[in-house]
Amino acid sequence: MGFVNLLKLSVGSESVADLVAWQEQNAVHWPQGRAGHVTRMWPKREAELLAGGSLYWVIKGVILCRQRVLALEQVDHGDGIARCAIILDREIIRTAPAPRRPFQGWRYIAPEDVPPDLIAGRDGDDSLPPELERALSEIGLR
Repeated sequence: MGFVNLLKLSVGSESVADLVAWQEQNAVHWPQGRAGHVTRMWPKREAELLAGGSLYWVIKGVILCRQRVLALEQVDHGDGIARCAIILDREIIRTAPAPRRPFQGWRYIAPEDVPPDLIAGRDGDDSLPPELERALSEIGLR
């Protein structure tokens, strides 16, 4: 059996640096300091996701990074509604930019449809605005 990935909007993030800062700021609230994202829906393809999948973050309409999915845990915020905590590796891996239209929730994305990881040395490169990254990606230059 292969694996699948998740695609999720990073709402409120202007850059990968914003996502990193938000996760660092909230790490004290996560068990064992692990990164996590809570969602209402539990992935039906749990086994495939946990077999090597990642959560790919869309920032300002462009996939820019990913985090490996480590586990799924049930969470209840005291309102009786069971939610799914997607437990993520703390390492955020930069990817080649890939434009994506807005959507709600998360989506599955097959390994053959994800952008490649950036080569070492470009992982901190936030020099281009997301709009320019998207435009360059759309014409095949990034």
